[in-house]
Amino acid sequence: MRIGLFSEVYNPYVSGVVTSVTMLKKSLEELGHQVYVVTINNKSNKYEYDEKEHVLRVPGIDSGIYNDFKISTIYPIKPLKIIKKWNLDIIHTHTEGSIGTYGRLLSKQFDIPIVHTYHTMYEDYIYLVTKGLFDKPAKKLLEYFTLFYCDKTVSELIVPTQKAYNLFKIKYGVNREINIIPTGIDVDKFDRSNNDKNEVIKLRGSLGIKDDDFVLLLVSRISDEQKNIKFLIDAHKNIIKKHKNIKFLIVGDGPDLENMKNAASKINDGKNFIFTGMVPQDKVALYYQLGNIFVTASKTETQGLTVIEGMAASLPIVCMDDDSFKIAVIDEYNGKFFKNKKEYVKAIFEIYEDKEKYNNMSKQAFTTSKQFSIKYYGERIIDVYKKALNKEDKTLLTRIKNVIKRV
Repeated sequence: MRIGLFSEVYNPYVSGVVTSVTMLKKSLEELGHQVYVVTINNKSNKYEYDEKEHVLRVPGIDSGIYNDFKISTIYPIKPLKIIKKWNLDIIHTHTEGSIGTYGRLLSKQFDIPIVHTYHTMYEDYIYLVTKGLFDKPAKKLLEYFTLFYCDKTVSELIVPTQKAYNLFKIKYGVNREINIIPTGIDVDKFDRSNNDKNEVIKLRGSLGIKDDDFVLLLVSRISDEQKNIKFLIDAHKNIIKKHKNIKFLIVGDGPDLENMKNAASKINDGKNFIFTGMVPQDKVALYYQLGNIFVTASKTETQGLTVIEGMAASLPIVCMDDDSFKIAVIDEYNGKFFKNKKEYVKAIFEIYEDKEKYNNMSKQAFTTSKQFSIKYYGERIIDVYKKALNKEDKTLLTRIKNVIKRV
C-alpha cells in the first residue's frame, strides 16, 4: 500500500503522538509498504520535502498554546503536486488540527479512504484555553467538533486505549465500530541487553549518579499542567527523609522546566534531583537504563507510551491510578497504582525495600512490553486499512474518475 500519515507534529519534536507516528512509519515500512508523512515545519517558514525519508513539511505559524507548537493553514496548495504523485491508497490522520483537516480535505478531493487515530483526551487540556471560564460550553463545543471529525468524516476510527474508547462509546454515545490498537514501540531499543553497558556507566557518571543510588525515572514533556510533575517533586521530600540515596531523574524539556527546577531546589537544596533537559532522540533509550523505577503522576494521558518504554527497559511502574495506564500496568504484577502522595510514597518504599518483589516486577514488566512490539502494531493497523478500503466498494466509473483526479 501507499500510505499517507498526516500529523501536526513529527521528529524532532518530542511527544507521544510523534512516537506513535514514527513507530507506525517504521513498522509499515518493515512490512513492505510505502509510507509518506505530511507535517508542520517547526523550524522555518519554508516548504521542505525529504525525498529519502518521504517527509513533507509545510510552513507553520504560532498556535498561541505552546511556544514550540505550531499550526498550518487549512489547505496549503503548494504541496499538492508532490502529494498527488504519491498516488495514496490510504490517508491516516493523527490530529484533529490543521494538518488533520488538510488530510480530510484531500481524502474528499481525491476520493481516498481515510483512517483516523484519536490520540489526545482534549477534555483534560481544555482549561489551557478557557482558563476556567466557560468550561461547560467549551466542552460541548469540543464534543461536537470531536464527533464531527472522528465519527462523520472517517472510514475507520482508531483509539489506543479503553479510556478513549469509553469516551466515544459511553460519554459521547457514538454508534460505530471503534478499533482499539495500542501504539507499538521498538521494544528491542529499550532492552537492557541491547544497550552498551560502558555507555550507561559513562552517562551515570556524567550525571553524578553513584553506584548505591536508587533512581526514580520520569521521561516526559516538562509541562506541570499536563503531567502533574510537581506532585512527584513534592512527594520526594518524604521519600528522602527515609532513604537519602533515592534520586529523582527527570528527562525532558518543556515550558515548566525552570519552575520544576526551582521547586526541586527547595528540597534538600535539590541534591536528590537530576534534570537533563532535552536529550537526543537516539539517546533516550540510554537514559531508561539509569532508572530503577519508572514513575508518573499524569492524569491526562491517552495511553502513556513512556510507561511501556520503561517496561521494555525492565523497570517496575509506579503510576497514577488512571485508565490510560491499565492497558499495560497490572497492580502488584509489573507495578503499582496510587491515588495520592501517601500511596505513592508507600509504593516506592514497598518496591525499594523488597528486593524479591522488585526483581519479579522488573521481569514481569519486560515480559509485558513484548505485547507492544511495532511489528504487531503495524499488522493490526493494516487490518484496519483493509476494512477502510473494502468499505469503498467503488464502481469502475469511480475508479476512472479517481485516476483522472490524480493526474
